[in-house]
Amino acid sequence: MAEAIKVLLVDDHQVVRRGLRTFLEVQDDIEVVGEASDGAEGVARAEELKPDVVLMDVKMPVMDGIDALRKLRELANPARVLIVTSFTEQRTVVPALRAGAAGYVYKDVDPDALAGAIRSVHAGHILLQPEVAAALLSQEEANSGQGRGGSLTEREREVLGLIADGRSNREIARALVLSEKTVKTHVSNILMKLDLADRTQAALWAVRHGAAG
Repeated sequence: MAEAIKVLLVDDHQVVRRGLRTFLEVQDDIEVVGEASDGAEGVARAEELKPDVVLMDVKMPVMDGIDALRKLRELANPARVLIVTSFTEQRTVVPALRAGAAGYVYKDVDPDALAGAIRSVHAGHILLQPEVAAALLSQEEANSGQGRGGSLTEREREVLGLIADGRSNREIARALVLSEKTVKTHVSNILMKLDLADRTQAALWAVRHGAAG
């Protein structure tokens, strides 16, 4: 049996954390390893517990979710962050995605959909609603790096197209008959050449410039 996905809950409302824990603890492949009540505590707990996925609220005291995301990126923490929010405005969700979130769900999400979202981001996928993807593309348009695409090798273009399809490194490796280590190297080269921060920006760049499959 595969090892359970380790999840950290970061939300300033205890009732929300309790509800999430109650549901997630009945999932055979998900283990809640800890909780935090604000972003600063969440960063500290993520460093301590090394979760696979962090469920992070946006609006919290001491340090909000967006600043916590930035801090986790500075620390090179490998946890995938899934924003769980009651805010639907693009001005709230878009900065979180730009700060490094792997996606977001709303707090009224169906429990089974939440479990599916956790599994999806853990597998390396990016969860973007169409309207938020459009907003991100619009914001990136002025500094899209269109001219930098010519520096990519043919193999890097193939990898980029699969990233845009939401494929994880493992799935890309399987599709292109490569090792995961080689795929990781290609991804790093793509981000460096296009001057992008993460896979989310790479996927958006690919869609914007027609490199998606």
